[in-house]
Amino acid sequence: MKRVKDMVAEANAVIDHAPAADLLALHGTEGVTFVDLRDPRELEREGMIPGAFHCPRGMLEFWIDPESPYAKPQFQTGNRIVFYCASGWRSALSAKVAQEMGLAHVMHITDGFGGWKAAGGPVGQKPAKG
Repeated sequence: MKRVKDMVAEANAVIDHAPAADLLALHGTEGVTFVDLRDPRELEREGMIPGAFHCPRGMLEFWIDPESPYAKPQFQTGNRIVFYCASGWRSALSAKVAQEMGLAHVMHITDGFGGWKAAGGPVGQKPAKG
């Protein structure tokens, strides 16, 4: 059986990544989109990076593919995409998939939202639907 930790290590070997402290300066920068991959319950409980786009991990491939009926414009902008999850595992796998699907400027936060909060990054509430 292939282990998740090995899959994350393999992903990190072929994608750009950095700890949250090194990526704080990218927040709010034009041409950069932060993408939160966590479950909606995690967002409700812990908040999220202000201005981040929420993409549940299970929808990622469908939202990236421009030919999918579920495609989202946030993935078609050419912006640098910074994925994050709670601790950097889902985001590593997501960044690798996004890169394999043809997104050129993807990376992830290796220590996740926990690292973001520990580094003093801003935290906001999940935007209300509507």
